[in-house]
Amino acid sequence: MPQPFGLRLRAVALTVCVVLLPALLAGCGEDDDDQDRDLARQELDWKDCPAPSEAQGGGPAPSPLPGAGGEWSCATLKAPLDWDDPEGDTIDLALIRARASGPSGERVGSLIFNFGGPGGSGVTTLPAFGEEYGTLRTRYDLVSFDPRGVGRSAPVKCQDDRQLDAYLQQDATPDDDAERAELLSGTKEFNADCEENSERILPHVRTTDAARDLDLMREVLGDERLHYFGISYGTELGGVYAHLFPEKVGRAVFDAVVDPTQTAEEGSLGQARGFQLALDNYAEDCVSLTEECAVGDSAQDVKDRIARFLKDLDSRPIPGIFPRELTQTAATNGIAQALYSQDFWRFLTDGLEQAYDGDGTILMLLSDSMNGRSENGEYSNLVAANTAINCADDKPRYGPEDVERELPAFRAASALFGEYLAWGMTGCTDWAVPGAADHPDVSAPGAAPILVIGNTGDPATPYEGARRMAEALGEGVGVELTFRGQGHGAYSSGNRCVQDAVHGYLLDGKVPAAGTVCS
Repeated sequence: MPQPFGLRLRAVALTVCVVLLPALLAGCGEDDDDQDRDLARQELDWKDCPAPSEAQGGGPAPSPLPGAGGEWSCATLKAPLDWDDPEGDTIDLALIRARASGPSGERVGSLIFNFGGPGGSGVTTLPAFGEEYGTLRTRYDLVSFDPRGVGRSAPVKCQDDRQLDAYLQQDATPDDDAERAELLSGTKEFNADCEENSERILPHVRTTDAARDLDLMREVLGDERLHYFGISYGTELGGVYAHLFPEKVGRAVFDAVVDPTQTAEEGSLGQARGFQLALDNYAEDCVSLTEECAVGDSAQDVKDRIARFLKDLDSRPIPGIFPRELTQTAATNGIAQALYSQDFWRFLTDGLEQAYDGDGTILMLLSDSMNGRSENGEYSNLVAANTAINCADDKPRYGPEDVERELPAFRAASALFGEYLAWGMTGCTDWAVPGAADHPDVSAPGAAPILVIGNTGDPATPYEGARRMAEALGEGVGVELTFRGQGHGAYSSGNRCVQDAVHGYLLDGKVPAAGTVCS
């Protein structure tokens, strides 16, 4: 799947909002090992949640939710470091929970969320969006977690804040041999630092490992089946879980769906098209407003001005957030971040208008949010974990010759994002751990129905992926619903039709008709 410089775009929208908004193949079945049984019998010690760690993104401890049971509590789950050696060392996985608010007799169980990334902290993200899931909390304990390698769960560590500032400022779209050598050297150094600082955990952060953690979590929480809400990369994790444990699937929703049939290259190319579509839609929306569009006279003019601006930044960066400058890479990253949600389009307009006057502050804030950088200059481990999980999952390793060969196709897909995403494919070159497969196996014959929601305007997980996920899950398992909207994901848009379908299934077990369309 795609990777803009240093960070794959495939699933970070909800996670990075938490940063942005305050500022503006193991086999199927069950395991029989004694250690596995002992771990399944562990009791979780739920306590008041501490303030998030630096690796989780920092900030204050979570505020209570309105209504009964609105206090957040946190616990630590022990899981095997190596699921192929369940009697060996263990790691700690960080969990967060808010109890169901409705009568105890109506409680269905725990509803476990994964918000994507990969690399996003569920322990910090769920409280930030907890009120949006208030209806679901009437019958479920809301639960999320930091997957292994993330946040407080044996976090992957690569570089310090100063090194990351330099790494993420490099030119991600090299124009000559010198720039290409610098890009590849920076990537090699980053990957070597990951190996040096995180050698113990790197072989054990594959999605199959996280899926087995999910099943242990389900059992320790006391649920016979896993009730699950996966968003973006969380849909891939959910699909892998369904493949490994089809008989344990309960009520599950996949929103902003990753295409499980694609290689990393195909995923990157699909995202180039997806972000170009989102940019086209943004430009059309801007000029259709009753007031004059501040960044162009027509949709094409909006895009042409952005292209000229980025070209100029390649050789003449402008002031960003002191002492850093807004480079072409940072601006492209910031524009991509703003296209994740229609709610962010106004930030993009403001950021472009400001940048055209020589001030790159807003676009740099957007870029920082994509990369997990806080206002005080500290990075979460989002970039490190994202790279580690994707490189452990994806078998292909792409070199500069592969990029050069595919550049025409990427440029045709998007004049703005094509090269950026093409060169991002080199992010796993020289990675210490071999990738597991060309693409995940999500076939889940016999599993309960899974509601699969695709958004026609989704830039990061293009709409076609939902149909392919539904087909790959298998007949009678994947139930596709289409949302004709904008942005990454559907439930969070507030669309009544989508939310009614999700509530009907998760709360009452009513599976919507396959092919339902919401607009």
